[in-house]
Amino acid sequence: MLSLTVFLPLAAAVVLLAWRGLPDAAARWLWVAVSAAETALVAWLWATYDGPGIGHETDRPWIPGAGAGYHIGVDGLSLPLLALAAVVFLACAVYSLRGQRDLRRFAALFLFLETTCLGLFAALDLILFFVFFDLSIVGMYLIIAGWGHGGQAARSALKFFLYTFVGSLALLLGFIGLYAASDPHTFDITELTTDPPLRGGGAAGPLVLLAIAVGLAVKTPVFPFHTWLPPAHTDAPAAGSAVLAAILLKMGTYGFVRIALPILPDAWRAYATVFVVVGVVSALYGALVALAQRDFKRMVAYTSVNHMGYVLLALGAAGLVAGTDEAARATAVTGAIVQMVSHGLITGALFLLAGVLMDRGGSYDMDAWGGLAGPLPRFAALTAVAAFASLGLPGFSGFLAEFQIFAGSLGAAPVATALALLGILITAGLFLRALHRLLLGPRRGPRPVEADLRPAELLSVAPLLALSLLIGVLPRWLLDMIEPAARTVVDLVAR
Repeated sequence: MLSLTVFLPLAAAVVLLAWRGLPDAAARWLWVAVSAAETALVAWLWATYDGPGIGHETDRPWIPGAGAGYHIGVDGLSLPLLALAAVVFLACAVYSLRGQRDLRRFAALFLFLETTCLGLFAALDLILFFVFFDLSIVGMYLIIAGWGHGGQAARSALKFFLYTFVGSLALLLGFIGLYAASDPHTFDITELTTDPPLRGGGAAGPLVLLAIAVGLAVKTPVFPFHTWLPPAHTDAPAAGSAVLAAILLKMGTYGFVRIALPILPDAWRAYATVFVVVGVVSALYGALVALAQRDFKRMVAYTSVNHMGYVLLALGAAGLVAGTDEAARATAVTGAIVQMVSHGLITGALFLLAGVLMDRGGSYDMDAWGGLAGPLPRFAALTAVAAFASLGLPGFSGFLAEFQIFAGSLGAAPVATALALLGILITAGLFLRALHRLLLGPRRGPRPVEADLRPAELLSVAPLLALSLLIGVLPRWLLDMIEPAARTVVDLVAR
């Protein structure tokens, strides 16, 4: 069933590309139907998962001579991200019901991209992980280059591709290092986790960690590997930006949790302080640069650097084993996973709402807008809710995630955690400033705007924010899934 979940979108994409005479309306509803089926399949996987440990596992030979296999499965680390991917891709399909140029190819690319995302989160083999990691770069490049707006879309797509592809080469180098050091040679993640190949001293462990960390940091992205992100977001179509922020960035942070921490525990503990520092710098830098933006979409893009910095802070704190409490470190890792889910829901909604600005007025410039609460009350209400959720207001998933991250990291890295807390204050200021510029004051805009959120726009954004509220108010169903896996990761790092 897991294989069906992963490859059903790819099969639908092949149908869309092969059936050239398919009307746009039929292609649009096929996209929505397949995305809805994916959400149902992931819900079934969640309901029938009998963890802790790996569930819904398939392990078949693929490239036996190279020690690589078709090994997939799910646990408390991957299932929440599979669910996030299914929900966000469904929201993007519904959002695109409002109309999209060359919709058949557009839908096919999104379905292809959905398979790469689901496949990566389910992969339990390093080569399989890498294949999905690289294919996602191709899919997003084509979306930005083919459907981006503005004269710089092709350039932004190329910058995104080159940065992330170079990062993927570093990642592959690290994977080959793990394979070479293992005995017997293997790319299987579960085997490498059970028997880490680079235990003890020596330079090999830190060098392999450096290669893997660079590849994942570019994808995440964290400072100073983030420079591809703002132009890619600014020029991508709204649905492309939503998937890029909500799902593709999580490939990097998920890679840290799934690969770097459990397979390289000695090197991670030795250099955990470096990751804590990079996380804090990313959190503060992302918030400060976002505060200086006039472009709403670019501002939201920089808040992603800020929020992913919190994730890296928590994972770094989990490696500071000496003199720290195991329960606190497990709380930090749990908070990091919840932050990935929360950021995906909230930032995905914000980028879809940014697309409404472009659709109505052809501009993201906040200084060009004002007084939108009058003519666009539904847009104003959802934008305000998304902004408050993103800044960590209690009652939303962002507060739960950040509370766990800071509570779990404080004992291990008190100074770094205190500095990172300043990022929340800056984020609150920048979102309140953005709401004031967009929604309040005298009515102004690039052109007259009368149409509020259309049904497709409302039905795509509102469920994402409703899920954030549900997690913030009733988090137990999510935490029960994540916490056992987080404790396992902490135990593996402390070996």
